Amino acid sequence: MSLKHAFVLTGGIGTGKSTVASLLNLHGYSVLDADKIAHELFEQYNAEIAQLFPEVAINHTITRQALAPLIFSDKVARAKLEALLHPKVRAKMLEQAQQLETHHQPYFLDIPLFFEIEGIKTYGIARVVLVYAPRELQITRLQARDHLSLEHIEQRLDAQMDIEIKKSLSLFVLDNSKDLKHLQAEVERLLIQIKGG
Repeated sequence: MSLKHAFVLTGGIGTGKSTVASLLNLHGYSVLDADKIAHELFEQYNAEIAQLFPEVAINHTITRQALAPLIFSDKVARAKLEALLHPKVRAKMLEQAQQLETHHQPYFLDIPLFFEIEGIKTYGIARVVLVYAPRELQITRLQARDHLSLEHIEQRLDAQMDIEIKKSLSLFVLDNSKDLKHLQAEVERLLIQIKGG
């Protein structure tokens, strides 16, 4: 399946990817959100997920809040959840992407774990846009936003590929280490490149 007009939008936790997705929307670009689809599927397959993790399920149901500490601290548990959800998320994303292909306009697939799931292979898209912020800034933002302990933040960051490695693998890099005005300029620069290419 060829997605000729697709670009992948990715980043790390606390890098500002959601802000970039909003800015792209404001510029009139469609953004398919893998996290949103994953949340919908989490509800749809809640009973199956509860069976996988009976230790944190209550009355055969499970909440994301109850599951999060286990997923971020246990690689085996994370792999079990991903094995169930990722193929379903991918199928849904590709179905929606095929509809967008008919418009012959650039659009974005917002996939936070794109590199972790070997996305270039599984989605067949090499045009990757990374929203970048250095790890220290990710930590600062997560402390301010989520009020998590440093230990929990480190766990979440360690559950993802290092942002510097992602940077080296990405075709486009949007620097989000400064303010919103700088990020807006970065997005505009990206869109000029996309239109030019």
